Amino acid sequence: MATESKDPPPEAGKLPTGRIARTARVGGLVTGQGLRWAGMRTANRVRSPERAAAAQNERTAALVNQLVAQLGQMRGAAMKVGQVLSMVEFDGLPEDQRDALQAKLAELRDDVPPVPFSKLERLMRDEFGGPLSRVFSDFDERAFAAASIGQVHRATTLDGDDVVVKVQYPGVAEAVETDLRNAMLLLPLVKRLAPSLDASALASELRERIVEELDYELEAQNQRRIGRLYRGHPFIRVPAVNTELSTRRVLVSEYIEGERFEAVRRLTEPQRDSYGEIVFRFYFGLLYRDRIALGDPHPGNYLLRPDGGVGFLDYGLLRDVSPARADAEHGIAHAVRAGDGAALNSALVAGAYLPPDAAELVDDELALKLMRRVTGWYAVPGERRFCGEQERHGRERRPADEERQAEVKRQVSQFTLPAETILIRRMHAIVAVVLGQLRAGGDWGAIAAEYLHGEAAATPLGEAEAEYFARRGLGGDR
Repeated sequence: MATESKDPPPEAGKLPTGRIARTARVGGLVTGQGLRWAGMRTANRVRSPERAAAAQNERTAALVNQLVAQLGQMRGAAMKVGQVLSMVEFDGLPEDQRDALQAKLAELRDDVPPVPFSKLERLMRDEFGGPLSRVFSDFDERAFAAASIGQVHRATTLDGDDVVVKVQYPGVAEAVETDLRNAMLLLPLVKRLAPSLDASALASELRERIVEELDYELEAQNQRRIGRLYRGHPFIRVPAVNTELSTRRVLVSEYIEGERFEAVRRLTEPQRDSYGEIVFRFYFGLLYRDRIALGDPHPGNYLLRPDGGVGFLDYGLLRDVSPARADAEHGIAHAVRAGDGAALNSALVAGAYLPPDAAELVDDELALKLMRRVTGWYAVPGERRFCGEQERHGRERRPADEERQAEVKRQVSQFTLPAETILIRRMHAIVAVVLGQLRAGGDWGAIAAEYLHGEAAATPLGEAEAEYFARRGLGGDR
């Protein structure tokens, strides 16, 4: 983990675990927004098309703002629901408003005030079967990382090893079942935000992934598995798990020294480029080479090491990708790279992003243009430097073409988002955001082609990685 700051972060209030308290928040949101939405639709019957569209946009914006406010106050699954919603396309909103609302939902990252140490200490005593002094020679009560499900402390074992201790919040597991039931209550609101989304499939995927994320023994298993893949890697480091001390609600790992993301953003351009490339290679390599989707690549989960390498943390949100899904993603990337609209249409159908009966309703060239906007940064070779906010604001200044927007909306409404791709899309989107915050440059398409199409190494880092895997005798399906 990163070097902690001298001033501990403020502590959070009591975690609301009661079924009534947590359901009341979501139930009140659903009821209130449902009434307001019905009122808006009634009023729109007598409004001009322009005023009706403006009213719906305003109601959608208000809905998302209230979702963020409510879910942001609730740890556990409730916050995870908000994080996943940041990956959803909000049909019917102008592009600038859509970007702004997605950015607001994306604020629901794993960066929340910690809970008082006394509450965690009682949980750890139960997990370890006695006082902390029986396990650690030193334990820092100040948290230096806090997330939606647990928080992290530094400690030293009785054997003298520097470790980090990830402790699950007391009561959060008990609250999750309530949160997941509440997620079902949100489905009508989600359908209003994104009519083309299969909300039921989304809820099912959320349930499976979040229940897994609560099991730190499973996360330890994931971490050991990926650690084996990268043992001795020239620039990627996965901390070792202390299996003996880890339990279902406490995960103890090797301490890794490194700089946090905000410090990296202040480095020179070549340093930021190298760091960005390593982050890209880790997540894209795992997905397209090893068929493992890591769904939480936000910048709090990796550290710049003194040797220029990067240490990667947090393996709770993980999904194995089937060969059929991997083939579909490869096919889409290949069609986008080739600029072949017909092949893209077929690949989207094969990947279940486009129902077969809707394939003829989607214009191949428009679909290609839409997919290039989403995937072109990594699917198409060519040097590109991310510009962060400037790039987004430049897009907002483009004059709106209402007729064109209506046609794009009609086309987009034909698409679906398969539940098994949620973590894939989330990984792509967050890595792109990170590269934008870094203002990182590189030929991302050429680097991705190493994993997508088996092409030769595009950079010195790629050559070092290829040599590492060749030396270990590891191929693409390990």
